[in-house]
Amino acid sequence: MSIIKKQSELHEDMVTWRHHIHKHPELSFKEDLTSDYIAAVLEANDIEMHRGLAVTGIVATIHGKKEGRVIGLRADMDALPIQEKNDFSHKSVHDGKMHACGHDGHSTMLLGAAVHLKENNNFAGTVHFIFQPAEEGGGGGRVMVEEGIFEKFPCEAVYGMHNWPGMAEGQFAVHDTAVMAANETLKISIKGKGGHAAMPDQCVDPVIIGAQIITALQSVVSRNVAPLDSAVVSITMLDAGFVSNVIPNDMNLTGSLRYFSTDVGNEVKAKIKKIVEGISHSMGATATFSSTPNYPATVNTPKHAELCANAAAEVVGSSNVLRNEKPSMGSEDFSFLLNASEGAYIWIGNGLVPEDGPEGGCMLHNTEYDFNDEILPLGSSYWVQLVQGILK
Repeated sequence: MSIIKKQSELHEDMVTWRHHIHKHPELSFKEDLTSDYIAAVLEANDIEMHRGLAVTGIVATIHGKKEGRVIGLRADMDALPIQEKNDFSHKSVHDGKMHACGHDGHSTMLLGAAVHLKENNNFAGTVHFIFQPAEEGGGGGRVMVEEGIFEKFPCEAVYGMHNWPGMAEGQFAVHDTAVMAANETLKISIKGKGGHAAMPDQCVDPVIIGAQIITALQSVVSRNVAPLDSAVVSITMLDAGFVSNVIPNDMNLTGSLRYFSTDVGNEVKAKIKKIVEGISHSMGATATFSSTPNYPATVNTPKHAELCANAAAEVVGSSNVLRNEKPSMGSEDFSFLLNASEGAYIWIGNGLVPEDGPEGGCMLHNTEYDFNDEILPLGSSYWVQLVQGILK
């Protein structure tokens, strides 16, 4: 049963907060207005807070009526460099910036839970509410860990939540282990011999070599990764040439690698290196391959996933807690917090796609995306139930 009711005064407040944050999106490590707004709500409700971790981050703290265990709850604050195409009253007023991933809703749900628990602290222990910057590629979670968040605010476990379009309003998904994939950026540089486009026999064409490498890379996962494991290799950027009648000297390829298991990731990278060097050498060119880790895999601790599932079931009923959803090949920097602490990360349904909606629905990072205000009480109630369940 939802602790925070729809159309309640707190729900109405949360809609106001969410719309304000959505209307004023800010990018990674520049969430100054967002951080100030959240801090103002916390201060108005006499909630203790610490500011400045990872530039704009906030850690708010609420103590229960008795001493006990300590847990952390985390939400992200940053927006994306996307031009919003919605036309409602709370659309972005910052050109080229948009809350297209629902971080406005995530922060609001956590803020609502903090306000409720401040007045209803009938639990034994302490809760740290972590408002984290720079999830969208900035690695704000990594920075918070490096700056000592768990030394300053020790937690037995830390928990996170993300909205999930395409999953029904009133449902949650909880994974026992893997939730989101690791993410690395791939770089391939091919050095050939340029010349006149009419005289390819006098050249070592890096474009032809690059094309063969791209094609060969499509076999890496299908023929080197066990069928029950998962990985994705995508070449997404090409850079070569400057005029139509010249074969260039160089070609650069950029791409993305996703995986759950570190061993699988290492196996894939080793195979990519062999393909890149082998094809280039066989055609008279030289090439280098490198990869840059971005986010590690987000993997739940099973016992904490069970606690999350139990809390969600108290809010929406066990039949609405999905336990067998496939993990996503997308990435999430909550993984840095889970690498530093036990915990779990779950999904909350943002609503199904209307029948007359666009094919495939309005998913995350879409120019017409918007967070569903109707799930704000469910998300906040889940946080409250999780706290009350763990800190009995």
